[in-house]
Amino acid sequence: MVIVCDAHIPYLVEAIRKAWPDIDISPMEPEQIDAAAVRHADVLVVRTRTKVNEALLAGSSVRLVCTATIGFDHIDTAYCDAHGISWTACPGCNAQAVCDYIEEALNEFTNHQLAIINPPTIGVIGVGHVGSLVAKMAERRGLKVLLNDPPKGIGISLDEIAKNCDIITFHVPLTSNPLTPNPTFHLCDATFLARCKPHALIINAARGGVVDEQALRCSGHPYILDTWENEPHIDPAVLQHAFRASMHIAGYSVEGKRNASQTCLDTVARTFALPPITLPAFPSHGDTAPGWLARITRDLQAQPTAFEALRRDYPLR
Repeated sequence: MVIVCDAHIPYLVEAIRKAWPDIDISPMEPEQIDAAAVRHADVLVVRTRTKVNEALLAGSSVRLVCTATIGFDHIDTAYCDAHGISWTACPGCNAQAVCDYIEEALNEFTNHQLAIINPPTIGVIGVGHVGSLVAKMAERRGLKVLLNDPPKGIGISLDEIAKNCDIITFHVPLTSNPLTPNPTFHLCDATFLARCKPHALIINAARGGVVDEQALRCSGHPYILDTWENEPHIDPAVLQHAFRASMHIAGYSVEGKRNASQTCLDTVARTFALPPITLPAFPSHGDTAPGWLARITRDLQAQPTAFEALRRDYPLR
């Protein structure tokens, strides 16, 4: 049995080599995972950097695709389903980490505009694993919380969110087909931003493409971005105008990464009748001192072309 995996998925390779020594596992850089690399693989374990589609999988022996991420817009699920290739994501694996990121963002923004609003109103768009935690966190902090999640039948309209909120944070998957119900591509566009309160804070830690970055930059709204269109080749002008900015690491915590790797291991074990592997707890080794998001922002704004390297080398908090 052959597993090809992204080399930057923590804990996975070591655990497999120890528990399943007969399995051939090949960790690779994302750019190395191409059709030739996966041709003889049975399992593919990736992150969002790898586009899993016909170009990658056609003619391969891949039977299972696992992504160690909550989102799966980088996987052509229709192709996989049509060709008998099982696939799985890790919903909720890093929900608490993203919630902690949003809380730090609010901490650092408090002295900017929110200090004169008592209490601020936050709009949470998308009330899944992450959004529900963000809503509870905001309530604990004394904020007024408004929700929007049409697929779940939860909350109020986007128009009401725009008109009433001092902070708006997005926690939706990226769906770009306009024929699908509730598409989220450019959900936050120029029209939406024009309806918002002047100077309302916009936060996107969901997926690049949920927010129209050019419209946001020109809107005059302060904003915090963790996910970007065209990652890792982000727009330097959008970056420089951000109140806070990071390189898609909102969910990068030790616990979140462990959860994702554990889910992938569980799926492989279940699919191929292998003995289960239980990962131990791991200590955090990242920066969690107050102001950590400001420090990340300074590093990224100083090195906008180093997005991928900064992300790869980010110490898990």
